[in-house]
Amino acid sequence: MALTNTQYDTIIREYNKKQLQNRRDQEARIALAEKELPELSQINGEIASLSMKCARRLLEGEAASIDDLKTEIAAYGIHRKALLKNAGFPEDFLEMHYSCPDCKDTGYIGNEKCHCFRQAAINLLYTQSNLTSILETENFDHFCFHYYPETMKDRVTGRNARENIQKIVDECLHFVQNFDMEHDNLLFYGATGVGKTFLTHCIAKELLESAHSVIYFTSFDLFEVLSTATFGKKYAEDEVLQQHSAIFDCDLLIIDDLGTEMTNTFVASQLFLCINERLMNKKSTIISTNLSLESLRDLYSERVFSRISSNFKMRKLIGKDIRLMKKLGEQG
Repeated sequence: MALTNTQYDTIIREYNKKQLQNRRDQEARIALAEKELPELSQINGEIASLSMKCARRLLEGEAASIDDLKTEIAAYGIHRKALLKNAGFPEDFLEMHYSCPDCKDTGYIGNEKCHCFRQAAINLLYTQSNLTSILETENFDHFCFHYYPETMKDRVTGRNARENIQKIVDECLHFVQNFDMEHDNLLFYGATGVGKTFLTHCIAKELLESAHSVIYFTSFDLFEVLSTATFGKKYAEDEVLQQHSAIFDCDLLIIDDLGTEMTNTFVASQLFLCINERLMNKKSTIISTNLSLESLRDLYSERVFSRISSNFKMRKLIGKDIRLMKKLGEQG
């Protein structure tokens, strides 16, 4: 996934802050050590002077004549370490202490992003996803098939609830594994409490861990952002405008509980715009709803339903209300 310019700049700013703070910390350590050991100031000055001479000779093309200078610098370095050690300081007390020694807090090792940069990107994407805390528990590792009863069958497919969810989970894993190649879209529908939202969280967790941008909205919050950005753009806060941009640009948009918002012609038109633009840009979308397919068509118009039915894999979840089962201590 390619970070947006704004996301990339946010991460780089954090690296710049680390570098500045590390430099300040080093200067404070040097000042403390020189106060305790006045001789250190002279040694540091000699090392700095010899280093300048080395640099000057290199610029003048006299690389062969710097060995004696390097020897002097090394000798001063040994003496400095001995002074620090005898005074109870660590030998590396005067050196720069990096948050990430591998990239020296630049974010890059050569031309490649450091592991700390990749982790910083994941952390940022988690923060912007609206899902930071919930995914600690709602993920594939915590998905329980036993809440789906084998005694309950779908009249259309003939599969029982457990067979049905096992097939859907397999498709979700395929969705994740082939995310960058297939650009699929999913619609989960079914009764309240059968695990639709949980399933979207499972997918989000996997994609965020692989540094994809995932944005989660309840339908109410989604249309609130779209409305504010459309009618109140002049007065909208930066955060709202950034969210509006992310709705169209993020790798995966999750719209949860579609149908719970106050539906009108504006909502229907904005839903079409959102879905259509993401389809054209090959950006994946997942929708969950308690509505039947017929209600979905009637509520949002044939045009919206046609876009969804033609471009989304529509999967019905069947079963009992899992939240209620958990309260009652039941299993499928």
